[in-house]
Amino acid sequence: MVEPDRIGDAEHIRALALAKAGRTDSDPAPVRVVRRSIDARARMPRFQLRVAVGGEERGASVFRPAAPGGKRAVVVGAGPGGYFAALTLLEAGIKPVLLERGRDVRSRLKDVKKIYSEGLIDPHSNYCFGEGGAGTYSDGKLYTRATKRGDVDRILDLFVSFGASEDIRVEAHPHLGSNVLPRIVRGMREAILAAGGEIHFGAHVSDLLLDGGRVRGVRLAGGESVEGDAVILATGHSARDVYHLLQRQGVRIEAKPFALGVRIEHPQALVDRMFYHQSPRHPALPAASYRLACQTAERGVFSFCMCPGGFVVPASTAPGELVLNGMSLAGRGAPFANAGLVAEVRPDDVAERDPLALLRFQASVERDMFRAGDGTTQRAPAQRVPDFLAGRLSGVLGRTSYIPGVYAAPLHELLPGFVARALREGLSILGAKHKGFDSAEATLLAVESRTSSPVRIPRDRETLMHPEVSGLFPCGEGAGYAGGIVSAAMDGVAVAEAVVREMKK
Repeated sequence: MVEPDRIGDAEHIRALALAKAGRTDSDPAPVRVVRRSIDARARMPRFQLRVAVGGEERGASVFRPAAPGGKRAVVVGAGPGGYFAALTLLEAGIKPVLLERGRDVRSRLKDVKKIYSEGLIDPHSNYCFGEGGAGTYSDGKLYTRATKRGDVDRILDLFVSFGASEDIRVEAHPHLGSNVLPRIVRGMREAILAAGGEIHFGAHVSDLLLDGGRVRGVRLAGGESVEGDAVILATGHSARDVYHLLQRQGVRIEAKPFALGVRIEHPQALVDRMFYHQSPRHPALPAASYRLACQTAERGVFSFCMCPGGFVVPASTAPGELVLNGMSLAGRGAPFANAGLVAEVRPDDVAERDPLALLRFQASVERDMFRAGDGTTQRAPAQRVPDFLAGRLSGVLGRTSYIPGVYAAPLHELLPGFVARALREGLSILGAKHKGFDSAEATLLAVESRTSSPVRIPRDRETLMHPEVSGLFPCGEGAGYAGGIVSAAMDGVAVAEAVVREMKK
């Protein structure tokens, strides 16, 4: 354990590590920090370090493309699943042809800014669609609990090789920041192109090319066919049209539970008081964050995508809907903190028994939230937490980071009844545990609905192919097998390796 005042003192850390290892101060063994986290249980938070004494440092993995062979795979989606699949294919000598419905990361930023300035939403280029995927403009969190699914260190090494800070190898909860990720994404694109891969933006897939139970490519909205020896579907959790086209073409899909709720926003200083027991916080400490969960009478309630020192942002993917998300820059220095606060939504919560029933439910809530406003902009309905708990409209709303603006609304009535009940009970439970969490300084904004896909595209456990369509490889969040940047990247690697095995048969 290291006090905040000494975290920058390398000699002090070295002396502590040598003593812990039973060595003298004069021992020449190298000392390096391999993991850094914060223990905030004590009155003064301290840094908890895992340190290696002696031995050689593990060699960092880098991208090493192989000489191209004659095989090629179509990769649909340029998020972390698609890009890491492409990198892995190139290392095996297989050419990826990457199709992205949105625009490149620089052009995409212009489309994101139009949502704020003009309320205009490009259905193919926004916070969810475009190069880099949904995580590019929502903080770039790299923490994952899916460590059994693949080599996390390999993923982090590749991020570093494309321009990320080496700190991500050490931090227990690493993140890149929405101002840093675009540069890293561009580096990946350039490496894929230099190694012989293809990347096409504005390439919207409208159909699969199926032939006797096997996929041989895809058809684009403009009519062009793109063929390959395999198709990797890495389209992200918001590509609703992909689920519809699969159902239309008779490719089996399944309903999957997801979560829905609100973004809860507090002043960062309040979050620091709640979880660091101090405000202002020690200058060596990062903005405090949290991950909370509780069980209510009906269902689980939990925080999601917590953004310390961040902003609430409009993440709608089509006109006529309202969807919120959170993001923060690398420094996490903004005055507010926000997180999704969501409740479980299960297939039995809706009357229909159809693979797309939960998808339609999700979309209907987003449309209802949009219609509750002025029907033209991305202004969000909001309510102070005590008013939400009491079932009354907020007379005055506090300041918020949400740039399009907010208006007072009865979220206790606008949200689906079972979601509102669960959030009300969950807020009371969490407020009792963390003083201030449910105070008047906390504001709820709606709706947070894209926590994960409400649809799963099934695949075989061994081959990772769709069980009924040979050569079709569902991948990442959109297929229901990942829940963040790193887990999607690991799934992209695993699926690409499965493609390689299949092509070698």
